[in-house]
Amino acid sequence: MNTPAATGDLRRTLGFRDLVLLAMGTVIGSGIYLVPGVVLRQTGGHTGSAMLVWIVAGGLSLLGALTYAELGAMKPDAGGLYAFIRDAFGPLPAFLFGWTSFFVIASGSVATLAVAFSGYVAQIVPIAPIASRVIAIAVIVLTAAINVRGTRESATVQNWTTGLKVGALLVMGIGLIAFGHPPRDAATTLWPSSVTPSVLTGFGTAMIGVLWAYEGWQYVTFSAGETLDPQRTFPRAITVATAALIVTYLLASFGYIAALGPDAAAQSDHIAADAVGALLGPIAGKLVGALILVSIFSAANGLLLTAPRMYYAMARDGLFFKRLAVVDKRFGTPAFAISAIALWAAVLAVSGTFEQLLTYVVFTGWIFYGLGGLAVLQLRRKEPDANRPFRVPGYPITPLLFVASAALLVGNTVIAQPVRAAAGITVMLAGMPAFYLWRAKSHRALIVLPPEPMER
Repeated sequence: MNTPAATGDLRRTLGFRDLVLLAMGTVIGSGIYLVPGVVLRQTGGHTGSAMLVWIVAGGLSLLGALTYAELGAMKPDAGGLYAFIRDAFGPLPAFLFGWTSFFVIASGSVATLAVAFSGYVAQIVPIAPIASRVIAIAVIVLTAAINVRGTRESATVQNWTTGLKVGALLVMGIGLIAFGHPPRDAATTLWPSSVTPSVLTGFGTAMIGVLWAYEGWQYVTFSAGETLDPQRTFPRAITVATAALIVTYLLASFGYIAALGPDAAAQSDHIAADAVGALLGPIAGKLVGALILVSIFSAANGLLLTAPRMYYAMARDGLFFKRLAVVDKRFGTPAFAISAIALWAAVLAVSGTFEQLLTYVVFTGWIFYGLGGLAVLQLRRKEPDANRPFRVPGYPITPLLFVASAALLVGNTVIAQPVRAAAGITVMLAGMPAFYLWRAKSHRALIVLPPEPMER
């Protein structure tokens, strides 16, 4: 189903560096400044186990990146993962992905980032509650305006903000390792004395949390339709970005432990601020807070640079509001799609409902990420002769391992929190009536009535 509703096509303006920094910037929010302490706590305070969690989860994410690299090179169109699922499994699951993303996952993530931004501002400069909400809305409006004005302009902002936060994380990690104090008895703090069921349970729980911390690189697939020389650029960029994320996270996590020691790091809920504070004193909180502000802004900008392209593709297929497929003639962006998700994100931010919605629904994204992995196998079967400039190495083991990690996340949520899982799946399936309504409207629009006979 490809019935263009757009007034034009998206311009290809993104290069290799843009995609690398876009993928990294969308992933790195505030989690890396907080999560490593939780991971160390869940692994019993053992440094080796905690680092292994980051390596294994990062490796699974890299398998997913390699899998999506084949799909992005094969089908370098706007919509990315939405298009992969659509072509492999049909329009219904693809629509449900886009539906859930628009109304909860992507919009809720933008709202979460905006509110978190205002929260960290309040830690640096005391502000009233009403001012906090104003700041959250201002962040959404500013990022939306940047993205409406042009993909190139937004990518430039993304490059600078991501470069700044990644550079700061690397410098911080290396500095903490160099000037920190390693544990006195490394042998007892590195690994558990024996592998017990509780050790395995803690490792698995920690890995699920770290997989969430790596989540977000999938968004770069939505920008495949704006990538220069996508068959060559996209596979390299998504692979390099994911590998660089692993290195960045490992350096930062180990740096925190080196500065605080395993015991103190495991008890910290603000591990980055505490670690930097151990070396620099009271000024550390404000420095880390400023870094987190840049990090959050970059992640929000990355979401608004990528996610609207999926809604553009849905509307172009006749499965979403028609205006979302319109490309602004002046700026060359899906301006209405960007504005629509920004407006809805602002409503969620002001109402505060995004927290509960995200809690229930965000895990459903991994159902579709797993489907994206399975799409490689399905499209190899359906389209064996299609041009594949890049083929995922280790096929079919590579995509199957990634699908298994997605199934682990989803299955853990269903078992551990059945009420949350049921609520999330209900929200997702609520899109089915909307799908059939839009498809019926699209089919009616395609009907061409025969011309009336001419009067004699």
